[in-house]
Amino acid sequence: MLTRCAIAFAATVAFVVAQDTTGTPQRFANGLPRDETFFPIGVWLQAPANAERYADLGVNLYVGLWQGPTKDQLDALAAAGMRVICAQNDVALAYEKPVVVGWMHADEPDNAQGRRLTGYKPPIEPWRVVEAYERMHRADPTRPVLLNLGQGAAWDGWHGRGERSGHPEDYPEYLKGCDLASFDIYPVSHAHADVTGRLEFVARGVRRLRDGTGDKKPVWAVLESAHVGGGNARPTPAQIRSSAWIAVCSGASGVVWFAHEFEPAFVEAGLLAHPEIAAAVREVNAAIAHDAVVLNSPRVSDAVIAKTAPAGEVALRVHRHGGALHVFAASLGAAPARVTFEFAVPHGARATSDDGRELALREHTFADDFPPYAFRRYRIPD
Repeated sequence: MLTRCAIAFAATVAFVVAQDTTGTPQRFANGLPRDETFFPIGVWLQAPANAERYADLGVNLYVGLWQGPTKDQLDALAAAGMRVICAQNDVALAYEKPVVVGWMHADEPDNAQGRRLTGYKPPIEPWRVVEAYERMHRADPTRPVLLNLGQGAAWDGWHGRGERSGHPEDYPEYLKGCDLASFDIYPVSHAHADVTGRLEFVARGVRRLRDGTGDKKPVWAVLESAHVGGGNARPTPAQIRSSAWIAVCSGASGVVWFAHEFEPAFVEAGLLAHPEIAAAVREVNAAIAHDAVVLNSPRVSDAVIAKTAPAGEVALRVHRHGGALHVFAASLGAAPARVTFEFAVPHGARATSDDGRELALREHTFADDFPPYAFRRYRIPD
């Protein structure tokens, strides 16, 4: 029989071994910053003329350039101090200023590539994505390649994949063709009742892509911020905050805001058109950037278990940094829940929440109440 000291030692060893660096990006000489304080916060396919306005909201990366990249676009981003991941062309390959930090595939190759007279055309085959990835790396091995996938990464019911609808096994094959992976699903404005308003689909997409890469490549989430569809449906400030933290707590290594508005009229910079949404995006971007040094530190895979009552799911992300455990947790349910956190090894007597509350640990556990889709952050000293 093990002595109490031996059990404590074994638990401590298990705790140390559980540390990992999942989602750590490969180092590229001309890629994303290596600074531990940098967490990618992007905006999707926006005009460079708005780069300073997006920077004011805490955006540090453009993803995609409409009908570009052109020299004028890259010059405008350089003047604003904004980095970009864009299509690879001769202009971008020859551009000398440190603006381009990555290349990207054409968007959503996993979706059907148009319609036939009846039904959809098939998606682009994964082997073609891998082939394009290898071409881009031969042209420039100093920058990573981003692949953005559609909502089928999160929702098996998506029919827009045509003949490959309901084939999630395709995704690990697609993921062989990138260094960075992302996906988009927009639950707030989604037209299908199975998805509408269910922010947990953001978590499902992050988890599937992490699993599909064996947790060896960073996964980013593209998040809605305006009227993407669904008439007047657009995210509230609370849903903006929840969707971003659900992505991060599920293991996303970056977030990208989809700013376009399609209804009731098209607005490219829809995010900027609604002051309350812009304010919410600024707030959550600032919070993520503040925690970047923690989020970029090694994760501790099995240090904490979260249980809910009534039964439900919690997205949980744990890091050890600065002499403490940092627990990031997001509820994945539309109903209130009480969440109990159980620690694998002893830690401090109290957990301090992000809103300044102190929660006592009893027998290595503490509990907290979560409203629907709520986010909490706790710090527990070693």
